[in-house]
Amino acid sequence: MTTKPKARKFRIRRSGEMASDSAAPQAPQNDIARSDPPAGPLAGDARTPADGTGATRPDAPRGPAQPAQPARVQAPAGMRPPVQTPVRDDAADPGGPGAGDTDMDAIRAEGLTGRQLRMARRVAQKHGLAPTSDFDAVRLLRVRGIDPFQRANMLELVVPDSTGDDDRAPVGKSAPLPVPGGKVNLPQTTPEAKSQLPSTQIASPAERRAAEIMQIQRDLAARRRRKMWLLLTRLALFVALPTILAGYYFYVVATPMYATKSEFLILKAESSGSSMGSMFSGTQFATNQDAIAVQSYLLSKDAMLRLDADEGFKAHYEQDWIDPIQRLDAEASNETAYALYKRNIEIGYDPTEGVIKMEIQAADPGTAARFSEALIGYAEDRVDNLSMRKRSNAVDDAAAGLIDAQNARAEAQEKLVRLQQEGAVIDPEGRIAALRGQVNNIEIQLQEKRLALQALLDNSRPNQAKVDGARGDVRRLEALLADLNGQMTTATTGENSLAEIAVQIKLAEADLSTRDLMLQTALERLEQARRDADSQARYLTTSVVPVASEDPSYPRKFENTILAFLIFSGVYLMISLTASILREQVSS
Repeated sequence: MTTKPKARKFRIRRSGEMASDSAAPQAPQNDIARSDPPAGPLAGDARTPADGTGATRPDAPRGPAQPAQPARVQAPAGMRPPVQTPVRDDAADPGGPGAGDTDMDAIRAEGLTGRQLRMARRVAQKHGLAPTSDFDAVRLLRVRGIDPFQRANMLELVVPDSTGDDDRAPVGKSAPLPVPGGKVNLPQTTPEAKSQLPSTQIASPAERRAAEIMQIQRDLAARRRRKMWLLLTRLALFVALPTILAGYYFYVVATPMYATKSEFLILKAESSGSSMGSMFSGTQFATNQDAIAVQSYLLSKDAMLRLDADEGFKAHYEQDWIDPIQRLDAEASNETAYALYKRNIEIGYDPTEGVIKMEIQAADPGTAARFSEALIGYAEDRVDNLSMRKRSNAVDDAAAGLIDAQNARAEAQEKLVRLQQEGAVIDPEGRIAALRGQVNNIEIQLQEKRLALQALLDNSRPNQAKVDGARGDVRRLEALLADLNGQMTTATTGENSLAEIAVQIKLAEADLSTRDLMLQTALERLEQARRDADSQARYLTTSVVPVASEDPSYPRKFENTILAFLIFSGVYLMISLTASILREQVSS
């Protein structure tokens, strides 16, 4: 029992290796397609055992054994690579001694499938050969230089004429190699030439996906470049160009402006006022309102008109050599001049120190110094005017208060005198005190007389004359005591009693004392108001005297250019963000 020989293993070369081998001399190639297991031999053919071996006829031609060469075949696009099989290139006589046995053994060792063997039998019958078995058909075809496993052999019903003169193969197909005794039938791979005609070959899904991805990347890159150019254009139009224009104005066109700085503060005159006023007299809180009022006045239109009338503010800024933006028109209104005035003057007040800082600009340093000195003078006049009305009102109020105090004191004094006249007693309290002293004295004498009378009556034989005299003294003292008690009662009770008159007189005296004090206070207030009116209550002290500068302070070229760039960038950024948000809202 024979065993099936194992098939040889061949390494399949990649496309790079096959491309490098295409330049070498071509050898016979086999294109063996993988197929289903053999379904059995054809009818009328030599039967082969199940292990794939075939019986050879004894009269089969034999030839010398030749070493089999593996053929390198490039699989078409979309197909699995074929199995490499050794192809015998037997150029010797097939009827040579021992050739058949050696060839058949080599073919059997290739491990051909049943379908391939049947294909070889049909190809051999088509070419008019008479093989004894399937393996013999493969041998005979290879001797003739025909590849039995090439698909073109199954489709070509007409064999090309050996006398044909077309030696070139179509582009992309195998080119035949010359064989001894006939036309070239063995396929050869030739490099595919570039064709100018449109290709009908359908690319693979991977290649198509790669091409689509590459196209998408190109579109994204082109879109990114287009957006970048559009962004640069917008930035150049809305940011760079305005910034360049602003820088050109600041560096070339703008007229240099000279600034003069000065500082002054307002002091309050020393006065012997109240304790609260004296506590804040040496601080900035005492003149806080005055400083704010002066600052507001210097920034007002009134100060601008006064400066124009005294120093020619409008005429200075109407000169022709000033740039058009800072120049004032000849027919400009007061409102336009006031806007320029506020732009060229800066006044600040520091409440912690009480200092007013002023900076004024002009096209000429001497003019700037004159403007600053004039404004300081206006501030001092304003301080005097603010306190003058207050001082005059204080004098008037003090004089009116003195008159009222004098009238009230006169009325109180008249009331006291009238009460004293109505009561006919200058001192009611003294009168009541005298009556009380008399009553007490009579009571003491009455008690003594009663004691003496009782002592006389205690005798068994009293002296009647003495008893009568003692009783008369008691009677007289009791009458006098009753009279005094009546006077006391009349003086202390009733509407016209001495007690009521004494109370009214005491109240009148207290009112008179109060009016005297008020009159004295009014006199002191009037004297103080007159002293304050005669002296200055607020003083304006200049701590930093205005001095004309030698170098221009404005415009600040670099800082203003950077500021213009930041402003234009911020405006562009806000507009672009707003447009992006609106576009997103509309698209969503």
